[in-house]
Amino acid sequence: MWIADPVDAFFLHIQGSGRIRLPNNKVLRVGFAGHNGHPYTAIGRVLIGRGAIERKAVSMQSIRAWLSAHPKQAPEVMQKNARYVFFRRLTGAGPIGAQGVALTPGRSLAVDPKFIVYGTPIWLNTKDPLAEKKPLQRLLIAQDTGGAIKGVVRGDIFFGHGKTAAQNAGHMNRVGEYYVLIPRDAAPST
Repeated sequence: MWIADPVDAFFLHIQGSGRIRLPNNKVLRVGFAGHNGHPYTAIGRVLIGRGAIERKAVSMQSIRAWLSAHPKQAPEVMQKNARYVFFRRLTGAGPIGAQGVALTPGRSLAVDPKFIVYGTPIWLNTKDPLAEKKPLQRLLIAQDTGGAIKGVVRGDIFFGHGKTAAQNAGHMNRVGEYYVLIPRDAAPST
């Protein structure tokens, strides 16, 4: 499948799943099937390093706007991320996370599986991505991972699809805390 806009294709690789509107207006859902083994490079950091975007202004939307406004420089910047994602067609519920189950908007969390086991309930305490003074507190389930999700206290909420979900996901860069919920009688791992 070919995608008309290279910036849209780039963000599809970053997100790992998405919806593609075909010329006949039907929507094809695709999900992660594998990658080329190269590490993920955040081009937001590349743009910050070049002085193209200020650190506090970096979001999916600001990166997209910069790429669209600089069509001659955009291919070289996007190529800084050598990770290439392969996709498969999705049918049924989805997208499917790394745990192998359909993700639930607003309730599924991508984590680093070196530190958090898939299926673990996690209580999140942070701020809303679009309203810094509004708390965002909720129970999430660790069900996915991603190339940028590295470390103990690092996570990425699956917000779903559509404009509101894209706004939330694109601006979610809040400091917070989470609590891993485990049964009282669970044996500690060594």
